[in-house]
Amino acid sequence: MAGSPKNIFTNVAVVFSTAMLFFACTDNYKRVGEEAGKKIFPQGIANNFVLTYTETVDELGSQDLKSTKVIAVLTSPVSENFQNLRFPYRTFPKGLVLDVFDKDSNKNVVKADYGIMYSLTNLIDLQGNVVIETHDGKRLEAPQLYYDQNNEWIFTQGEFTYTNPEDGTVMDGEGMDFNRNLSFFKAHRTYGLMMIKEELE
Repeated sequence: MAGSPKNIFTNVAVVFSTAMLFFACTDNYKRVGEEAGKKIFPQGIANNFVLTYTETVDELGSQDLKSTKVIAVLTSPVSENFQNLRFPYRTFPKGLVLDVFDKDSNKNVVKADYGIMYSLTNLIDLQGNVVIETHDGKRLEAPQLYYDQNNEWIFTQGEFTYTNPEDGTVMDGEGMDFNRNLSFFKAHRTYGLMMIKEELE
């Protein structure tokens, strides 16, 4: 028995409304890769970026004129500011140079092709052709290193090459940690040690 015109109209209206609701809803397609996350743009971009870290021996009052001591200077061609995020950070997409000064004002230099500085943890993630050169000639090379600014400690779980002209050695290994002037050095695993200093006769 055929349905009444009223019932047919009601059924068509329900089907049409359901179709509209289906197309209005967001799809359930699972996105991967670059499509997975939202595009995040920097709050600001600085060219010829320079950040100077200083310290004082004693706490300064509002009227004190005591001089401060420069302990580090970070420079980069470009810095991208993402400080407006819940976990704020700053990136250095074109590389960076970090000059670190010890208590005697000796300069040690850190270079990398790319860097991320996390504001809440004061951790700097250095990536790509990372090189550390100390004032006394020690040299450390690695694809990635982390610098803990709070504890003045540098570490990695990756591969590294360490050259020490004092005892004439080159060491290859994986995983290590050390202080900022390489006066304390601990390697987790070493592949080989090569003497480069010639013995005096």
